[in-house]
Amino acid sequence: MSGGFRGREIDVTSGRQLGVGHCRSMPNATEVTIADIEAARRRIDGLVRVTPVWPSVELSERAGVSVLLKCENLQRTGSFKVRGAHNMLGSQDPAPTRVVAASAGNHAQGVALAATQRGIASTVVMPASAPLAKRRATAAYGADVELVDGPLSLALDRARDLAASNGWLFVPPFDAPAVVAGQGTLGLELLEQVPDLETVLVPAGGGGLLAGVALAVKSRRPEVRVIGVQTDAMPGLVASRAGGASTTVEARRTIADGVAVAGPSALTYALIERYVDDVVTVSEDAIASAVVFLIERARLVVEGAGALGVAALRSGAVEARGVTVAVLSGGNIDVSLLGRLAERGLAVDGRRRRLTFAAANVPGELALITSALAEQRANVIRAEHDLAAPDLPVGVARITLSVEADGEAAFEALRDALVAHGFASTSITEFATPAAEGAVR
Repeated sequence: MSGGFRGREIDVTSGRQLGVGHCRSMPNATEVTIADIEAARRRIDGLVRVTPVWPSVELSERAGVSVLLKCENLQRTGSFKVRGAHNMLGSQDPAPTRVVAASAGNHAQGVALAATQRGIASTVVMPASAPLAKRRATAAYGADVELVDGPLSLALDRARDLAASNGWLFVPPFDAPAVVAGQGTLGLELLEQVPDLETVLVPAGGGGLLAGVALAVKSRRPEVRVIGVQTDAMPGLVASRAGGASTTVEARRTIADGVAVAGPSALTYALIERYVDDVVTVSEDAIASAVVFLIERARLVVEGAGALGVAALRSGAVEARGVTVAVLSGGNIDVSLLGRLAERGLAVDGRRRRLTFAAANVPGELALITSALAEQRANVIRAEHDLAAPDLPVGVARITLSVEADGEAAFEALRDALVAHGFASTSITEFATPAAEGAVR
């Protein structure tokens, strides 16, 4: 176990009892009702933002119906998680002295801020591999951050151990009625903002947000279609629904790290089975493309998990019917990841390619290549020059260019122009300059 950020020194080993809270509004720990969500809304009023709903002209034109974006990425801490955290903390009687949670990002920040706003001490256990920006943000919101080497499951085990040995309140990421009810307040908010709502798309991992929103929406407007969206890298909800019971899938890396959850809990699975019309999956490429679309066309920075609904619409995984809202569940994306994700999204959209050239190691070869590209208004983003490529003859270099152009048609025109300039295709590189052609064929 490694060290962490320490806003205050705390005793994590003594077993000192810091207070155990009891939920005063949900006597049956296995049920969530619309009354619970209505109570949650009153409880968190003024502590969370009423996030805006903005129209998307391009998505509306593509779908042929009105498509809107519920911008929960503009929520305090950058995601919906603060809703559930605030409701769980606010529903305890007496209020706990300290709470503990485990998370790699959004839940950590939500619990930290909610606890600080309520004057409650908090400890958050995070995997040591969690992005530095999220660790720092969690500490900045007031939590004592403890880092654990290994996966999130070990962080969860450590958090539960701390809760049990010290009498702290453990705040789970989704498997608690008070958390689900808090997330459900987004659904009530949405119904008021979009009274003619017909379809809502909700990102899903463990299912807390999806379960809460679906319960709220279906309780008030049962005819509204509620669809969950998952990454196909970790489709725990889809697998559970197919098998007829809550189950888990193997952990895999995904750019939608906010929903990288093995599967739903019994609580969220039961609510989703009752209230959700369908759960679909989208590819990693579709998610990357959606993130780029939201940056360029909506001027919104949204993390991979938050872009799932938009990815479903743009990829055709879901057909929009009537007034449709895609919930943008979060915007906490690491800056370094954003650059890589954007590059992948541009490649998926056919706007960026890597082209390889065999070029003689003589003056003017690189200029010859870039001049041909410039004539087609192709933009060179990056260039790599390997003078000693082992698969090329001595005196021939490999030049790899990352090139940006206006889609597939532009790249086809670019290829034709290169051939017209005397560049030849080879079995080793995509193209060879006239001076290198004889050596590589």
